[in-house]
Amino acid sequence: MHASIGTPVLWIGFTLFVLVLLAVDLLVFHRREHEVRPREALAWTIGWVALALLFNAGIYRFFGAQRGLEFFTGYLIELSLSVDNLFVFILIFSTFGVPPACQHRVLYWGILTAQAMRAAFILLGTALISAFHWVIYIFGAFLLFTGGKILLGHGTEIHPEKNPVLRLFGKVIPTVHEFHNGKFTVKIDGKRYATALLPVLVVIEVSDLVFATDSIPAIFGVTLDPFIVYTSNIFAILGLRALFFLLAHAVENFRFLKYGVGMVLFFIGGKLLASGWYDVSIKASLTVVVALLGASVLASLLFPHRGGSTTGGMGARDGAAGDKMDPPGENGKNR
Repeated sequence: MHASIGTPVLWIGFTLFVLVLLAVDLLVFHRREHEVRPREALAWTIGWVALALLFNAGIYRFFGAQRGLEFFTGYLIELSLSVDNLFVFILIFSTFGVPPACQHRVLYWGILTAQAMRAAFILLGTALISAFHWVIYIFGAFLLFTGGKILLGHGTEIHPEKNPVLRLFGKVIPTVHEFHNGKFTVKIDGKRYATALLPVLVVIEVSDLVFATDSIPAIFGVTLDPFIVYTSNIFAILGLRALFFLLAHAVENFRFLKYGVGMVLFFIGGKLLASGWYDVSIKASLTVVVALLGASVLASLLFPHRGGSTTGGMGARDGAAGDKMDPPGENGKNR
């Protein structure tokens, strides 16, 4: 395994840089809860992608073309997996009837804690591979299995209303049914309650944990450098919030994207399993990933879906209270 480019200074500096960006995002640009419109989402999406490419250029300049290509390929894979996960976020917000003005706040805090979870996953995965190289074959087999499920139309199914963590949450923490202007907790009659938004955040966190089991092994098929794995992951999920609001209503138009993602996972899994006998260059990997994702997007545009909507929209935009699931809890009474 080649040495990591991630010195302690780079790790600390990058983490602080991301935390500053998130603080500016929340405290300056999104200090007041509001519905994120497509034009605003487009501007933020361009900004996050530009930052990722600028960071990529820095890696290319200071650490060489090989590492630069590794970051770009990893970022592209993580971004494509993130776009596929938008379906799940739409389902979660729709199931719980989250108002559009509150959705950004949930995604913000979900992504903030996702950084810590993914860092732990990456460090654990790196340690396992370093100590037991055969673990990489387990990763490869898992990606083949996951990619095969997607290609067969099964995918990663998440049912928010059946989530066991959510059921436990409702039994342990008193919860009210209102969103209270985007707050996660509220004090009523001297007692602290969770609002209807906190269970949604819990489901988002659990969902990201599920997503990480796909995305982390996938990028280990591109590079074993933990710093590149971590930074490409973080840049992908940083841009996910803006991408959600930009593509939430249009994501169904990319109906073949999930098959492109499935084939990418299948390819990376095969690459990991064959790594002991045959080394696929990073340029070849990038070419295959771009070709598979590009073909799935092109097929979606050439053969658009002609049926009705299957996601139910983004939730409470139409105020259909009957379609909303009440958050669980012993004390979940309207107040």
